[in-house]
Amino acid sequence: MPISPSDTHDLAVIGAGPAGLAAAVTAADLGLTVALVDAAARPGGQFYRQPAPGLGAARPQALHHSWGAFARRAARLDVHRAAGRVRHVTEHHVWAVTRESAHWAVHAVTGPDGAQGRAEVAARKVLLATGAYERQLPFPGWTLPGVVGAGGAQAMLKAGLVMPGQRIVVAGSGPLLLAVAGSLAAAGASVPVVVEAGGYAGYARAPRTLAANPRKLVEGAAHAATLRRYGVRIRTHSAITAVHGTDRVEAVTLTRLDRDWRPVAGTGVRVPCDALAVGHGLVPQLDLATALGCATRRCPDGTAALVLDGRQRTTVDGVWAAGEAGGVGGAELAVVEGELAAYDLARRAPGGALLRRRDRLRRFAGAMAAAHAPRAGWSDWLGADTEVCRCEEVTAGRIRDAVDDLGARDTRTVKLLTRAGMGWCQGRVCGPAVAHLAGETEPAAGRRLLACPVTLGELARE
Repeated sequence: MPISPSDTHDLAVIGAGPAGLAAAVTAADLGLTVALVDAAARPGGQFYRQPAPGLGAARPQALHHSWGAFARRAARLDVHRAAGRVRHVTEHHVWAVTRESAHWAVHAVTGPDGAQGRAEVAARKVLLATGAYERQLPFPGWTLPGVVGAGGAQAMLKAGLVMPGQRIVVAGSGPLLLAVAGSLAAAGASVPVVVEAGGYAGYARAPRTLAANPRKLVEGAAHAATLRRYGVRIRTHSAITAVHGTDRVEAVTLTRLDRDWRPVAGTGVRVPCDALAVGHGLVPQLDLATALGCATRRCPDGTAALVLDGRQRTTVDGVWAAGEAGGVGGAELAVVEGELAAYDLARRAPGGALLRRRDRLRRFAGAMAAAHAPRAGWSDWLGADTEVCRCEEVTAGRIRDAVDDLGARDTRTVKLLTRAGMGWCQGRVCGPAVAHLAGETEPAAGRRLLACPVTLGELARE
């Protein structure tokens, strides 16, 4: 049935994390009608993930930074919803955005496999605030129960008030590790060590950027103080190169790395633990954007992000983006970019202070990405029988055979020869590792027709 002009919003915002929430309430403040579509029941995204009401959490803000600012934006959202300026579509996964004759159509579904309901939102403009997901680099034993993503461990704590174990090693690369280890330790877990594959000296290569972002230095010092208070050691230039156990994690091997992240022979140390929280940074979630044809750029950490102009516009007319989709930079930057995009959408000048703040934080994001970028030698951790694609159980040996013996030179060819990336995650987890093993120096951003699983019935209805 055709959508009438009265049903068409000025703006559809996809994602209600820090960037999407800031964009939605700022746009409504400036007089636009907004549809805010999100997969969660409440706003906040992964950063402000909250315990379910039934858990009776007395102080959920204790697990978060800048809770007051988030609470004020959430209250503004409630006011705009009550006034009819914002339509908040919760617990719906957006699987596609299409261009109709006079508007954009946002297609979303809810329930397991998208089978319990659907929603379609019409809007004149679209803002993508789709966030990011964790980058995982495989290693022997990473499929053993008790190995979780670093962000996943934090999500378990924030949303479920539970932890993956009692003695938890935190490993990988990036500043998220410090926050995760501090949260787990404060919640009562024993965290014997934080294992950082890179280091923090890389930040010193951008002294002016550091000087312009003193709050980031204070935040880092606060994390370090928390870890000292709970007796958590930090090991830089090291990695977990093996996980040991039968039914679940019993111990890990911590190994020293050289400057290219290759394991240094004879430096392995066995660390007893019952869980491992591991992650190597974040990857911008670009499925909707690349399906629309938005151009991407290569970030210093090797991930792909959207090409955006100074007004947060993508290369597709009528589509804006804010937050991690433009390059991982944290919640503070996401909020600023969401507000800037809202000002441009409303055709209002944002003011120089907000622009300068965005530029300053974006420069810090670049320095952070460069400091924690994976080095090429990490694949030396892998044995021939190490699973790289967990969905299809494709090992590193099979991928190397496809490259060395069958001539595969990119992820697509490896996928055709081995099925790596054909499983449920569609290469979101294994994609970076497969690209590296295939020898791609600058792998292209993934392009998927559907951003999430959807039933054939829903496709037929469209």
